[in-house]
Amino acid sequence: QVQLVESGGGLVQAGGSLRLSCAASGRTLSTYVMAWFRQAPGKEREFVASINRSGRNTYYADSVKGRFTISRDNAKNTVYLQMNSLKPEETAVYYCAASSGSYYEIHPSSFHSWGQGTQVTVSL
Repeated sequence: QVQLVESGGGLVQAGGSLRLSCAASGRTLSTYVMAWFRQAPGKEREFVASINRSGRNTYYADSVKGRFTISRDNAKNTVYLQMNSLKPEETAVYYCAASSGSYYEIHPSSFHSWGQGTQVTVSL
């Protein structure tokens, strides 16, 4: 099994930026496809971005394309989400997740390991 811990969330003004980190332990990170999801109050958990095992390929939700960047550093067992030009409607708990499948399989059920989440609040 792999354990995931997110960090880097917080309060940011609309239009600002945050970088989230997800640290893995228990298994080598390069074994897994990694992804970020988010869940706002009263809403379903939604896919944000994914990255394949090597880091060569990425996939983004249309709503964040061009503003968010997912990356990974397998030597540090860490995956990142750089979020720019943040919008108030993107206030949510952001979760890191690991999959043994493919980077383009983005349904939550495809991911077997999840972090506890980190709160991102975007103010007006």
